[in-house]
Amino acid sequence: MIRKLLAPLVLALGLPLPASAEMPMAEIAVRPGWRTASGDHIAALHITLGDGWKTYWRAPGDAGIPPVFDWSGSANAGDVMVVWPTPDVFYQAGMRSVGYKHEVVLPLVIDAETKGDITLSGQMLLGICKDICMPYEARVTATLPAAVTRPDPVIAAAMSEVPFTRNEAGVRGMECQIAPTPDGVQIKVAIDLPKTGGREETVIETSNPMLWVDEPATERRGRTLFTEALIAHADGKPFALDRSGIRVTVLGKSFAVDVQGCD
Repeated sequence: MIRKLLAPLVLALGLPLPASAEMPMAEIAVRPGWRTASGDHIAALHITLGDGWKTYWRAPGDAGIPPVFDWSGSANAGDVMVVWPTPDVFYQAGMRSVGYKHEVVLPLVIDAETKGDITLSGQMLLGICKDICMPYEARVTATLPAAVTRPDPVIAAAMSEVPFTRNEAGVRGMECQIAPTPDGVQIKVAIDLPKTGGREETVIETSNPMLWVDEPATERRGRTLFTEALIAHADGKPFALDRSGIRVTVLGKSFAVDVQGCD
């Protein structure tokens, strides 16, 4: 459903987009990062956005475009995992989206297949939004040197901004109730956790990429946060819901929490 509005953009390692680029509202650079003692390589995508523009988190909400990455053109790279710093919540025209404004550093944890350098080559489709939203197609290429072992403080800072785990946040439990509806299933979740500050928002995800989750309704009663949403198949098909694959992210003013798996 997403049309290709723009030609692919080739971005060299560490270089911003030239002033003549077709999309001056966004610049993407690769931070080459460092090789860890375990053999993984930590790199990052550094995305800088023009004034008023934003891009989206892994679960963008009803008004957003989900990011898609393809690293199949890389050499000496196994799995590439994107690490997502805590996002912001935006409302526009009565619809909610989840993402980032100004700039965001997305760390990449890369499984190096040998002890040599990695050639990172990837294509990505990001949603870029201001008054309108559009898909932004880009290509990145970079050499990630194996000899560098000193951490990049910018990447390290981004990795420290991820939501807390359930143990770190003092979550005592997450109970889920699931009931069928004419359109799919209704999930009701009760999370026993301390207040995260201010207005608390939640994002509910499943382990099935073909399942769509509506914007949750959320309220707190004492130490328990209640959230519920409709889950439906993108093609209208019947489905089984894996309770262990339910993932709820709580976004508060003071901190965020990532709770995975129903108890």
